Amino acid sequence: MMQFFKLAALSVLLITPGLAQAVGFGLSVRPQFKTEITPLQNGIYEVKAKGSSAAVNYWCGIGDYAIRTLRVPNSQRIYISRAYEPGIRTVQFSLTPPEGADTNPGYSITVKRVGENMSAISAQNYCYDNFMDFDF
Repeated sequence: MMQFFKLAALSVLLITPGLAQAVGFGLSVRPQFKTEITPLQNGIYEVKAKGSSAAVNYWCGIGDYAIRTLRVPNSQRIYISRAYEPGIRTVQFSLTPPEGADTNPGYSITVKRVGENMSAISAQNYCYDNFMDFDF
């Protein structure tokens, strides 16, 4: 019995450092950031979530698309032009502030307020988070 515990302890000591450094490790427990981006008219981009509808999923999608596809500078602000719609699970974003909207950034990550914004690099960085905010 003592030999079993020694073997278990040794296994834990050998595996733990690798798990601590693993990005997104979790045996498929961690939902994946998957989105579909559709360019619309007038510089509007619609982000549809596939899988999780957490706010970080939408920001990750538009941030990554803006930097990799549109080649915007990292400091470019991205604005919500149409807030989250639960039935169709989409959010529309723009690179220009929506008219008449309050563009003062809030203190939490949301896709429920028109005018909410962040830099392209901040949005893209959510793609690399190990923890996903489930908006509880």
